Amino acid sequence: MLKLNNLGAPKGANRDRKRLGRGTGSGQGKTAGKGHKGQKARSGGGIPAWFEGGQMPLNRRLPKRGFTNIFRKTFQLVNLDVINEHFEAGAKVDAQSLALAGLIKHVDRPVKLLARGKIEKSLQIEVAKASEAAVAAVQAAGGSVTVKA
Repeated sequence: MLKLNNLGAPKGANRDRKRLGRGTGSGQGKTAGKGHKGQKARSGGGIPAWFEGGQMPLNRRLPKRGFTNIFRKTFQLVNLDVINEHFEAGAKVDAQSLALAGLIKHVDRPVKLLARGKIEKSLQIEVAKASEAAVAAVQAAGGSVTVKA
């Protein structure tokens, strides 16, 4: 009967490793398939895959462009149609409530309100930034948008 403790690999699945440098009769004696001398024959020898034989490497030949602005602010985007689905009329919508609803990942990062979709509920929305169209749509539905930096 087959049990986990007596399972084995199928026949031919595993091979014995090649035994290098064990006498001339083995066919892999003396230099063990490494030829004579040279960098690649040495213990710990070899060259990295990216080495180009002393030629100026590709990553140094190509021009560098642009930079990374370390002061860049990235906003978490929330659209009106998503807010309309997740909140009841009269609710206060801020980063905390958006995170609880699973609409944003980080409470400590700024949120921007965008105008995709329609909103039919009166909501009090508090965000770091909002598009003009989004503010107009929320106000038309009877709600308010507070922009806090």
